[in-house]
Amino acid sequence: MKLLDGAKVSKKIYADIAKKVSMMKIKPFLAVILVGNDPASQLYVSIKERKCLDVGIGIQIFNLQFSIYNQFSIYNFQNKIINLIKKLNNDKKVTGIIVQLPLPKGLDTNKIIETIDPKKDVDGLHPKNIGKLLIGDKNAIAPPTAEGILELLKHYKITLTAKHIVMVGYGKLVGKPLANMVVVANSDATLTICNKSTKNLSYYTRQADILISATGVPHLIKKNMIKKNAIVIDAGTSTVGGKILGDVDFERVENKTSYITPPRGGVGPMTVAMLLSNLVNLKD
Repeated sequence: MKLLDGAKVSKKIYADIAKKVSMMKIKPFLAVILVGNDPASQLYVSIKERKCLDVGIGIQIFNLQFSIYNQFSIYNFQNKIINLIKKLNNDKKVTGIIVQLPLPKGLDTNKIIETIDPKKDVDGLHPKNIGKLLIGDKNAIAPPTAEGILELLKHYKITLTAKHIVMVGYGKLVGKPLANMVVVANSDATLTICNKSTKNLSYYTRQADILISATGVPHLIKKNMIKKNAIVIDAGTSTVGGKILGDVDFERVENKTSYITPPRGGVGPMTVAMLLSNLVNLKD
């Protein structure tokens, strides 16, 4: 078993970003909109802030307190977010914008994301950027987690060619973009897409040469659900009793794999690194 060490790989990416930023006359600047007090979202934003400062990228966090009493107040609050995004779209200092997801219930995530200028959409979630990804546009902005997973595999010289890739979870941040990127890569890979409710899920996961799970269901993937020497990537997180858990029951699964991401320091660091990589490339 060998760990897919995202923390180690991301350090090299950050070093490249810092070098590139140091040579820019106008430095990249990231605007982050954080809505509410979700502890996980606050943690992720603080990590992004620290990494931006480490590599010389400017950042401003807009923390909007979410206090909704009725449908009318939801409408007004959503407009407040949209108006802020429009202001940031027109701010020449701001080169990238992200809205930290998930948003509180009641807000229209799609409408809010669609307000972001596609040229400033470092999360790659605007319909125009998703469309570019679908058609294989080399300049498409890819969602950072999906991009980070492929970059991690590339670093460890794990090819997709002729592999059977089974993905569990088909969300907009990981599953959907990653599936599209695998198809567009034209790698002759076989792709199977499942979800947490798939009947006889283990039947499919045991066929995987590369198993990628992103459901947010703690320890969904058990030892008996993978074949020997499979490559296992855990892109799911959930909070149980104040502890962050992944989709994969790592301690029981690890010795059956050839490569596996660790519970911490796997996909997470790659996500932030690729986000900042997107930002710097937007600046180009």
